[in-house]
Amino acid sequence: MIKLVSLLFSLLFSSFVYSNTLLIVGDSLSAGYQMPVEKSWPVLLPEQLKQQNQKINVVNASISGDTSGNGLARIPALLKKHQPDYVLIELGANDGLRGFSPTIINNNLSIIIDNIQAQNAQPILMQIRVPTNYGKRYSEAFSSIYPALSEQKNVPLMPFFLEHVITKPEWMMSDGLHPKVVAQPWIAEFIATELRKIIK
Repeated sequence: MIKLVSLLFSLLFSSFVYSNTLLIVGDSLSAGYQMPVEKSWPVLLPEQLKQQNQKINVVNASISGDTSGNGLARIPALLKKHQPDYVLIELGANDGLRGFSPTIINNNLSIIIDNIQAQNAQPILMQIRVPTNYGKRYSEAFSSIYPALSEQKNVPLMPFFLEHVITKPEWMMSDGLHPKVVAQPWIAEFIATELRKIIK
């Protein structure tokens, strides 16, 4: 009987501790591009969260090459399957690199947020910035999508981690777009610290 009670308590306690699920929907910046997946920051994130007294189940549904449109197509099934409490949206970089219309990107992200909120989950939007390949006007219009949506939809806006990583050339791959393995622990710590401000 004592063993049974202990087992039930253990199961209930584990359920309580890990009751929150964070779903990450992103692109190659979150998918562990050209590295073992276990080295990627989303896999390292739970331990960083644990060190900050946040024990959260992390599900990484990021796919290299994904655009905001791809994310929009996938989000309903992901929400149904994982039933997350929080969803970190790290999308748009591939849209920007391909010069997609800011209006299309804005609409895709807006509907993704609506989908998440409709499931009573908390969206968290990550700011994304792109190089000035298509001119300063485009890059500024692109960057402004995120704070505008954050305010309009009343969702937290997380800073873009790559802005800090890119200042350290030794942390970046030769393409100048993707962080190396060595940068992943720092990114995980950065994300965990930002999440602590949002997840109470």
